Amino acid sequence: MAYIFEALTASIFGLLLGSFAGAQVWRIRARQLDEDRRAGETIDKQELSRLKPLISVSLTSDRSVCLSCHHQLRWYDMIPLLSWASTGGRCRYCQQPIGSLEPLVELGLSAAFVISYLYWPTPLTSGVAWGAFIVWLLSLTSLAILVTYDIRWQLLPDIVSYSYMSLGIIFIVLGFQGGWGSIVEVVGAVAVLGGLYGILYLLSGGRWIGFGDVKLGVGLGLFLSNWRQALLALFLANLIGCIVVIPGLISRKLTSTSHIPFGPFLVAGMMLAFFWGEWLISRLLSLQLF
Repeated sequence: MAYIFEALTASIFGLLLGSFAGAQVWRIRARQLDEDRRAGETIDKQELSRLKPLISVSLTSDRSVCLSCHHQLRWYDMIPLLSWASTGGRCRYCQQPIGSLEPLVELGLSAAFVISYLYWPTPLTSGVAWGAFIVWLLSLTSLAILVTYDIRWQLLPDIVSYSYMSLGIIFIVLGFQGGWGSIVEVVGAVAVLGGLYGILYLLSGGRWIGFGDVKLGVGLGLFLSNWRQALLALFLANLIGCIVVIPGLISRKLTSTSHIPFGPFLVAGMMLAFFWGEWLISRLLSLQLF
C-alpha cells in the first residue's frame, strides 16, 4: 500500500511540475522575443504582442494570463488537467482554444515521475540517494521545457540547457563512486552524445543539426555517465526519429528541407537507455546487432 501511495505522490508532483513547465515555456519565449527585438533582430511582432503580458518586471507582478484575451487566471483555472478538461480545452473567459500540448506535458511528466520512482536503479535509503533522485526529477522538468520549446519553435533555449547541464554535474557529484574508471565513463558518455553531434554541427555548418542539440547531448551524457548507454541512447534516438519521420516523407507531409525537432528523440533515447540500457544492450549483443 505504501508503494502505491508513493507512486501516486510522484504522479501528483509530476502533474504540478508539468503545469509549471508548460507555463515557463511561454514565459521563456516571451523574454526571448523581447531580447531579440532589443538586439535588432527580426521577430514576429504579433507573437510578441500576444506574449508581452508574460514579460514581468518582478515576481509580485508575475501572474498567469490567457494568451488570447489576457485575462488574469485564477487558481481554479490552473489545476493540472482538471481545469483544461472542465472547460473543454478552452479559455473560461474568451472561449478560445488553449491547445492540447500543455495537458500532454503534464501527463508526460507525471508518467516520467512514476516510472522514475518505480524503476530507479539504486535503493533510496540515504539522504544522498534521495538528493540524487530529486535532482533527477528536477532535470526531467527541465527536459519537459526543452522538449516542448523544441516542438513549438525548433529551438532549445540556452538558459534551460545550461541549467540542465548544471543539474547533471550535481547528479554526478551525488552519485559519484570515485576512481578513474567512473571519470572515463562520464567523459565517454559526454563525448558520444555531445561530441559526435558537435562534429556533425561543424561539418554541416549547422544545416544538419543545431547547436542546441549539441548542448542537450552534453547534459544527457552527464546524466547517463556511461558511454555504452550513451551509444545506445544515440542509436535509439535515431531509430525513433526514423520511425516518426519516414512515414511523413512517404506521405509527402514532410520534405528533405522540413525542420524537424530532434530534441524529443534524444530525450526519448536517453530515458530508455537510463532505465533499461543494460537489458537492451545485453539483448542486442545476444542478437549480434550491437
